[in-house]
Amino acid sequence: MRRLLFFITLAIISFSPLRAQQTGTTYTRPVVDMTGYTFSDQHFTSLYASADAKYAWRNWKGSFKKWQKSFRADLSETLGVTRISEDLKGFKPEARQIDSEDMGDYTRERWEIMTEPDVSLPVVILRPKNLQGKTGLMITPHGHSRNTELYAGIYWSEDDRSLAEDGERNIALQAVKEGLIAIAPTTRAFGKTRMKVDIDADAMSSCHLFLLHDLMVGRTPIGDRVWDIMKIIDWSLATLPVDPDKVMVSGHSGGGTATIYAGALDTRIKFCLPSGSFSSYEKSILAMRSCECNYVPGMLNLGNMGDLAGLVAGRYLCVIQGNGDPIFPIDGAREEFAKTEEIFKAAGKGKCALGVGDGGHRYYKTHAWNFIHECLAGK
Repeated sequence: MRRLLFFITLAIISFSPLRAQQTGTTYTRPVVDMTGYTFSDQHFTSLYASADAKYAWRNWKGSFKKWQKSFRADLSETLGVTRISEDLKGFKPEARQIDSEDMGDYTRERWEIMTEPDVSLPVVILRPKNLQGKTGLMITPHGHSRNTELYAGIYWSEDDRSLAEDGERNIALQAVKEGLIAIAPTTRAFGKTRMKVDIDADAMSSCHLFLLHDLMVGRTPIGDRVWDIMKIIDWSLATLPVDPDKVMVSGHSGGGTATIYAGALDTRIKFCLPSGSFSSYEKSILAMRSCECNYVPGMLNLGNMGDLAGLVAGRYLCVIQGNGDPIFPIDGAREEFAKTEEIFKAAGKGKCALGVGDGGHRYYKTHAWNFIHECLAGK
């Protein structure tokens, strides 16, 4: 009986399609019609168009307070900030100073701030000398860079110097010269906050791995970065001579993305100045390959960038863009900013502006500081 089963099995194997294919006989793999199953540009375009956009302002006109309260709560949930808040209820950030250097008219200090019980975030703090009373605070999250201290005026190379001085990205240095306390934090997933495998591989960032790990626990890299900014504000208001009516955040590119999401969620941020990060999602991060950290699961089901910026309404928002920025195109920026202006009108207070620089993907400090000065002067 065993011998009979052996020969039957051998016969099946010998004449199976796989065997026929391997021995060069007439078997051919059947052709399957995949029409309609290709993930084409058209497919995703239709998906974007059919997204819920629950908080698109066009559907909420006349209900500003209800819109803003509900949108902010859902955005916090989507980013994972609500989850972090629940997990770390009652958590208060602590900090330790590492060094201090006299820079003439200001001091430059390196600190580490514990934004979570197991997250030590390196920051550079610039303090104006001879400060009398309280002053404004400027937090400057950086974009995709190996040098996490670039915005504080610390340069590793001439390329760094060019980015910071010609490209005007030394925002923290600009701020301290304006008489503000400036904090230049390491953007989480960069520098010392990278994962070990990326540090060993000398990768610029751990954005990819952060996204994957965050998704598994209901968080996002953008949510992590917003949380870090919120904890820096907590610590600053409790520790530094900061005027709570002059809390400002301004970053460029990836730092601009962190800026606008932070401004949307944290109403303690009175001045929100995102740079090189504003356009419609469809014309920017969905139109080209972009870093994984820019993507928020389900964001289009909430709204687009103009709606997101509307969560700053009632305070001060200056969107800074180059008219030749290939990553965040100016036409998409203008379309979305028109929505933001409508929301600010509905709020009845605050001020918004679109500062357009003549150039590409860089910071335009004149637009930023002119806006801040005008707002502080009550203009």
